[in-house]
Amino acid sequence: MPDVTTPYAPGTPCWVDLAAPDQKAAIDFYAGLLGWTGEIGPPETGGYAVCQLNGKPVAGIMAAVAMGDQPAPPTVWTTYLASADAEASQRAVESAGGTVLMPVMDVMSLGRMFIAADPTGAVFGVWQPVDFPGAGVVNETGALIWNELNTTDRSAASAFYRAAFGIESTTMEGIEHYYGLQVDGRHVGGMQPMPEQLPADTPSHWLTYFAVADADAAVAKVTASGGSAIMEPFDMIAGRIAMVTDPQGAVFALIHPKAME
Repeated sequence: MPDVTTPYAPGTPCWVDLAAPDQKAAIDFYAGLLGWTGEIGPPETGGYAVCQLNGKPVAGIMAAVAMGDQPAPPTVWTTYLASADAEASQRAVESAGGTVLMPVMDVMSLGRMFIAADPTGAVFGVWQPVDFPGAGVVNETGALIWNELNTTDRSAASAFYRAAFGIESTTMEGIEHYYGLQVDGRHVGGMQPMPEQLPADTPSHWLTYFAVADADAAVAKVTASGGSAIMEPFDMIAGRIAMVTDPQGAVFALIHPKAME
C-alpha cells in the first residue's frame, strides 16, 4: 500500500535525502519532475526541506554547505536504513567493518541519525525514529520505490549488512547477478555488482529509484530541465528503467514498474 501506516522494520530503507548546492533549484526541479511540494525549512532545522507528495513526507532536500572545517557534502541522494537504536546500530556498523562518517546525533525531537560507509565504500544513513518515522508514502508514482546497492565487492557487502542490520541477500529469479535484500523475509531493496555500463572508477553506492508514470517522458523532462541521461530508458523484468542526473549532478533512477501498468 502506498501510504505507510506501520513502523519500518529495522534494516529497511525508510528515507532518502539530497544535499544540493542550490537547494531551492533542487526543490523546484523535483517538484516539476515528480509532483512534490516543498519549501526551505526554518533556521532551527538548518533549512532542511521535507518534501511532500499528496500531503505525505516523501524525501528531504538540504543545502550542501560546509560545516566548520569540513568540506561541503557531495551532491548525492542518501538512503537511510531504519534502526530501533542508533547507538547500537553504530556499534554494529563498526564491529562489522564499516566506517562511521558522522556519529549519532539527535535531530530535535524527530529522531536520531548517523552516516556511515560500508566496507566497500558505499555511504548510507541510519535513522532511529522518534516523532518522525520516515517516508509517509512509497511505491506510487512520484514516490520512492526501490533502493539499490551497487557494489565493487558483493560478498563483503552481503556479509556487512547481514552482520550490522540483519539484512539477508538472496538471488532474484529472472535477473542474472542481481540479489534481493530482505528484512524478515520481505524484499526491501536490491544489490548487484557494479554495472558494466558505469565508468570503471565508479565507487560503491546506494541508488535511489523513484516511480514515474512514463519513463521516457520523465527522462525527456529531466534533460529539458538541464539534467542528463546516464542510461536511456530500457525494459527489464521489473519495468522500464532509466538512470539520470539532475541539473546539479545528483544521480538517481526512474522506473515505470510493471505493477503500475
